[in-house]
Amino acid sequence: MVVPSAEPARAGFAARVSLGRVSAAVPAEFLLIASTALILTGFGLVMVLSATMADSLAAGEGPFETVLKQAAFAIIGIPLMFVASRLPVAFWKKVAWPGLILATAFQLLVFIPGLGVANDGNQNWIQVGGFQAQPSEFLKLSLALWLGYVLYRKQSLLTSWKHVFIPVVPVGGLVIGLVAVGSHDLGTGLVLMAILLGCLFFSGVRLRLFVVPLALVVFAAVYFAVTSPNRMARIMSSLVNFDSTSCYNAATGDCYQAVHGVWGLASGGIFGLGLGNSREKYGWLPAKANDYIFAILGEELGLVGCIVVLVLFTLFAIGAFHVIRKTHDPFIRIVSGGITVWIVGQAIVNMGVVLRIFPVLGVPLPFMSQGGTSLLSVLIACGVLLSFARTLPARSLAPVGGTAGRGASAPRGGAPVAR
Repeated sequence: MVVPSAEPARAGFAARVSLGRVSAAVPAEFLLIASTALILTGFGLVMVLSATMADSLAAGEGPFETVLKQAAFAIIGIPLMFVASRLPVAFWKKVAWPGLILATAFQLLVFIPGLGVANDGNQNWIQVGGFQAQPSEFLKLSLALWLGYVLYRKQSLLTSWKHVFIPVVPVGGLVIGLVAVGSHDLGTGLVLMAILLGCLFFSGVRLRLFVVPLALVVFAAVYFAVTSPNRMARIMSSLVNFDSTSCYNAATGDCYQAVHGVWGLASGGIFGLGLGNSREKYGWLPAKANDYIFAILGEELGLVGCIVVLVLFTLFAIGAFHVIRKTHDPFIRIVSGGITVWIVGQAIVNMGVVLRIFPVLGVPLPFMSQGGTSLLSVLIACGVLLSFARTLPARSLAPVGGTAGRGASAPRGGAPVAR
């Protein structure tokens, strides 16, 4: 009579353990990264709606046509971010090589006639039916994971230049070359170069060995710029003063978009014209929903809105750098460093382009710019960061009357960690 009653009790205990794992305490870094990513994504959907509503109506479509497409990728990406956050570090090590191979093969699809699509001179898109995707966005995460795994396996050999360069430089050069040379997308190529340098830096490579890859990256960037008339025109336009003839005549000048981006920011003032009240979005600013969405943000929400976005990216960077600083796993440190350089660095470059600090490079603002592939890749990368953040010890309060001292921290398993 006792045996049958034991089975339900055992099942109930198993259910309680499973629920406990799902609701286990997570480190503050996890909460910081996840919350800022969600807020920036929601903020971005609002700004995409505001920037595209007028064009959608003018095209005879519904006002929510564009933002619903962007929201669909957010609905897919956010659950994927939290699913990725539950995967162990061993999983990310195993998928490093296969992930890079698959992402590279995906990038090669842009060179297939009828499948690859050119956009603003960049052959960096594929189109199947009414669906467009930018494969190079997935190269960013896969390259960071691959570099982290290779440099992690070579930790004891990184004092030799041969082990630093091989296979990092040949494989990294191939991946970057497919984008910068094959697809003519220098902006994404520069982001991939920054990821490579960031991973090398956080791997602890000696400075004298780090200088050579840095010099190669700078040389490649300069070469790709000077050999393209379109890129040189963009660079020169960023050096021209607004009072010059070519820039002042913004309707026909080389810095048409740059001028209208600054005008949008300037007209916003401190508090902005109000959400939805942008004037630049009515046909004046071509890339208003993607590369120049920060200009629409400044015009409608003013300096206050811009500062809010800057604070959110700063908090995201703080959470990511805490993961880098606290971890003892070289793989986590290197990959987290590469992802942080990618997301935060790309945000800085995008804002700098709108402010005319940098030439027009064609990189979107992470989380906020229109572009489903970009949003999806960034959210999955955040899931990788969250997975790494779970490996950090989570602070727990000492029970009343317990033996644990105040301020003790415990890992997810519950055992206190000695400081």
